[in-house]
Amino acid sequence: MPEVVQSGQLIYVSGVSPTVRGDVPTQTRNILEQIQQSLASAGSSLDRVVSVLVFIRAASDFGAMNDAYRTFWNGDFPTRTTIVVDLSTPETLVEMSIVAAAAGVDRTIVHPRDWVQSPSPYSYALRTGDTVFLSGLVSRNGRDNSVVNGDVAQQTRVILDNAGELLHAAGLSHAHIVSSRVYLPDSASFAAMNEAYRTYFPAAPPARATIRAALAGPQYSVEITFIASSSARRAITQGLPPNWNLPLSPAVIAGNRAYLSGALGNDETNRDNAAAQTKATLEKLRKTLEFSGASPTDVDEAIVYVTDVKDLPAIDREYRSFFGSHNPSRTIIRCGLVAPDGLVEILFTANLKQ
Repeated sequence: MPEVVQSGQLIYVSGVSPTVRGDVPTQTRNILEQIQQSLASAGSSLDRVVSVLVFIRAASDFGAMNDAYRTFWNGDFPTRTTIVVDLSTPETLVEMSIVAAAAGVDRTIVHPRDWVQSPSPYSYALRTGDTVFLSGLVSRNGRDNSVVNGDVAQQTRVILDNAGELLHAAGLSHAHIVSSRVYLPDSASFAAMNEAYRTYFPAAPPARATIRAALAGPQYSVEITFIASSSARRAITQGLPPNWNLPLSPAVIAGNRAYLSGALGNDETNRDNAAAQTKATLEKLRKTLEFSGASPTDVDEAIVYVTDVKDLPAIDREYRSFFGSHNPSRTIIRCGLVAPDGLVEILFTANLKQ
């Protein structure tokens, strides 16, 4: 069964793979049935899901996945991000991880009045408690769903302008964003994306992770998922190296949650050593947790980005040593990293239990 972690008003369900072979619709239904059972065990349900992360092996499977996926909701779809990555086995065509609201917690769709509904089965934004989840945004016009063409910098600006409109509909702004996850099909576009991105966050930028992954639509050169919070927000800046120039904070605290940026542990001494990189990465995250007033036992969600499946046993050993008996929800994503010699990148979400 998937790992299920309830943390206050939210429930995290780890990455779920299909337990059956078959085509994309068959595997999609199987995964959602597993998630349905896991949520029921936590007193929740699919109708309480607020965010879904979908991994598909081939962009050509996007439509078939959508058709099966949409049958599990009668409307008020959760937010969703879909990326194209390598998966756990050659037979696996789709995987998912989710965040849901606990029973009795508000779950409200956020939609600008002059935007059309998404043609795919997801809502653009959804509020639960003090948190607003946004779907993965690409360069489209929300008023008619048309593609907005341009280079990666232009597409990044369109995405952030759209995020601003969605947040405004929720009574928030860019200053309330606590976490960003950026997906780039081409690592060479990282610098141009950054230069456009940084102009929206003149101070205390969100926590962030950026990976290389293909997108469901080949016309897009970047996709970004955001989480925002209406609670008081504080950026953690301790531990940054001298001359730091990336538009991200090591962590952002909002309410009782700490959102940590993706961390890497690669250097000239461990370029081919996944275990050493994982250990160094986790020690960086431990320090950031400490600066945030948390510890490894407070981590609710871990996202592990891995470049090569052969490194998973070594990464897993270091990961389990770090957490001991604690077992956060974990999603493993097989993808490329922006750092050319990086083998693993990890990010955390933690509950400060204030």
